Amino acid sequence: MYKKEYVQTFLEKQGQLFDEPVAEDFEEAEEFLEDCMAVVLDSLKDVKKYLDGMGADVEGISLKELEEESEVFKLPDGKYMIVEG
Repeated sequence: MYKKEYVQTFLEKQGQLFDEPVAEDFEEAEEFLEDCMAVVLDSLKDVKKYLDGMGADVEGISLKELEEESEVFKLPDGKYMIVEG
């Protein structure tokens, strides 16, 4: 279960990751996030560690560049959500 503001953020910003919407409303967005097992992390450093652990090549990528990656969503409370497309 994701906080309402996390689901709403994804619903509003899903275009940064997908060419066409994958969710039309709040319920669809929440279901999509659950299905793809989106991960919420406290900081960009945690995002970098997570992606590195998943085998992504993050060596030499700055935290600012990481924040601009399409699968990284900045959340209203300062945390970050990773959504695998």
